[in-house]
Amino acid sequence: MITGNKGEWSEVYTLLKVISDKQLFAGDSNLNKIETLIFPIIKVLRDETNGTFEFSYDNDLVIVKNGEEEIRISVLEFQKQAHFLLTKLKEKTNAAFSIPEIESFINSFDSHSLKAKSSVKSDIRIVIHDQRTGTNPELGFSIKSQLGGASTLLNAGKTTNFIFKIENLTLTQNQISEINAIETRSKIKDRIEKISEFGGSLEFQKTESSIFGNNLILIDSALPKIIAESLKLFFTSTFSTTIELTNQISTTNPLDYNLETNHPFYSYKIKRFLTDIALGMMPSKVWTGELDATGGYLVGKDNGEVLCYHIYNRNEFENYLIKNTKLETASSTRHEFGTVYENENNYFLKLNLQIRFIK
Repeated sequence: MITGNKGEWSEVYTLLKVISDKQLFAGDSNLNKIETLIFPIIKVLRDETNGTFEFSYDNDLVIVKNGEEEIRISVLEFQKQAHFLLTKLKEKTNAAFSIPEIESFINSFDSHSLKAKSSVKSDIRIVIHDQRTGTNPELGFSIKSQLGGASTLLNAGKTTNFIFKIENLTLTQNQISEINAIETRSKIKDRIEKISEFGGSLEFQKTESSIFGNNLILIDSALPKIIAESLKLFFTSTFSTTIELTNQISTTNPLDYNLETNHPFYSYKIKRFLTDIALGMMPSKVWTGELDATGGYLVGKDNGEVLCYHIYNRNEFENYLIKNTKLETASSTRHEFGTVYENENNYFLKLNLQIRFIK
């Protein structure tokens, strides 16, 4: 029997729902349908360990192909199964569970997996018809669901540490011990506050990982400094959402841009950063800017609607990312940050970047 958590079963729900809708609905930055952006689906492709499943249509029938085998199932049946699965997902609270009725249905066309094959970049690929251009592009998607827990956009690691030098202050050994001994729930914030009390300030030096630093510079040469300023603001204020942090640094203008003409310097660059992460940039690997097969997200909402966000509609995709993500504090022990240390008579503190979807 197949068991999985809400996130894993949500992949199956999204597959069934998209097939039964026969069209993809684009979403705006507030997770509402854009009524004027609807793409008819020509076929849906999903790679599993036992082959690639292809779902296409013949009027009200779904033609399911896997290799030489072909089976026909009514669109109505996919609708019924999607609705049943959504109801079950809303009821479930435990970590891993089985849903025999859905397992039986996907088994009927020889599918035996909740998740797409792990070696493929996209959870699902969809050939749409774009009425604006008359073309039929194949778009790859990752599946994000609001039914399970919020997923991360950028996972924390030592590679996402930013190194700050403590300026205007020569610390004694006792002061360093006093700062590092702070073990409150918000210990990183409180340690920075203590540094300020002693008269010190944090100046960004570099990223701990030169690969991540160069990836940022590749996207925009000012990005390391912009992300560092956002990170410092996150750890010294009550702001946590990406949009709040971006709006705030756009006002304080730490890079001293000429704002007379209202150019959106900070939001433009941060959107590019978030988009490149979404499209495959990882802190530990050299990023060349070449997009992988996955060009966007299918977002399963609490109410069962599935919305698509794709680089194909760049503005909506970027606005979705900046308005629906937040910074959060990862484990300082595991990722080795938040402790004052000395190097060649200078004092430093590392802060760590992790970005999660709000829901």
